[in-house]
Amino acid sequence: MEKMLVVVFNDEPKTYEGSHALKQLDTEGSITIHAEAVIKKNADGTVTVKQSDDDFPIRTAGGTAIGSLIGLLEGPVGLAVGATAGFLAGSIGDLAVAGVDADFLDEVAAALTPGKCALIADVSEEWITPVDTRMEALGGTVFRKAKKSFVDEQWAADVAALRTEIDQLKAEHARARGERKAKLQAKIDKLNAKLEAKLDRAKQRSEQLKKETDAKVQALQKKAEKTQGEIKATFDARVKRIRDDYEQSQTKLKHLLAGQLKDAAARLEK
Repeated sequence: MEKMLVVVFNDEPKTYEGSHALKQLDTEGSITIHAEAVIKKNADGTVTVKQSDDDFPIRTAGGTAIGSLIGLLEGPVGLAVGATAGFLAGSIGDLAVAGVDADFLDEVAAALTPGKCALIADVSEEWITPVDTRMEALGGTVFRKAKKSFVDEQWAADVAALRTEIDQLKAEHARARGERKAKLQAKIDKLNAKLEAKLDRAKQRSEQLKKETDAKVQALQKKAEKTQGEIKATFDARVKRIRDDYEQSQTKLKHLLAGQLKDAAARLEK
């Protein structure tokens, strides 16, 4: 299963030890690291990336899961540590790309206080004992979240909510007259623009997700070629799960976009 993994440490040396231990687990086949970074929370709430390893298939550049999570961890984030509804609404796209929800962000942000460091990794992991044992021995606090569900559910929920609101306004618009009708149309146009923008972002994320999936699969296949027996079977199973998760995401995206095309056709008929 693909997960976002965050391990919070009290200092940098222990965090680098944690990074080394995580790489050992990757080498052993206990987990697969797709991307990794070491960060430090500064006194002013900003985050400094202390280490970003380019040896893994997915880089930590903006727009990736790790890049989005690092951005979210800057400042007073998380509902329990003072985030406003406005902040959360503005960051929902980053949450979706990171593949986590507000509760997970909340927990990590509460633990990652100024002066502390964190090891952040995008991993495939079947069981938690190997990572937890190594990290806890180094004094790390482990947080993890399965990635796939939030992205699909959040975009689907947002799009469904927008379409429902648009349909309600259209029904009211059909009964309205004069100035009120014009005002309702303006609201409908604004919501349609927001819907189009959200669907465009979903398409962009889909394209990026394909690149990430291809990179992960290729890296795993190379590892599988160098092994045999149970370890090779583990790598092959991870490839299958990654591909299956990607196909499920694509199916849901196609469903969202089918509604977009239907709406566009309806507008052309008017």
